[in-house]
Amino acid sequence: MWQRLLLRFLVAFSAIASIGGLLWMTFAPPPGMKATADGVPYFTPPVVHPVSGAAVPMETLVRHYKGGK
Repeated sequence: MWQRLLLRFLVAFSAIASIGGLLWMTFAPPPGMKATADGVPYFTPPVVHPVSGAAVPMETLVRHYKGGK
């Protein structure tokens, strides 16, 4: 009988911890989830290339000026 009660407590605790963790990451994400390693925020729109007028991803622009690949 007490095993059932203990299992229900474990399931309830796991559900509360999972939902709490998801809500926490949704409303107060850590700084690492807001930007890439180069410091570019996620969901940044592409920028316009001044010569060709083509859309260039911001990540490519940052890597170019930082001297990366």
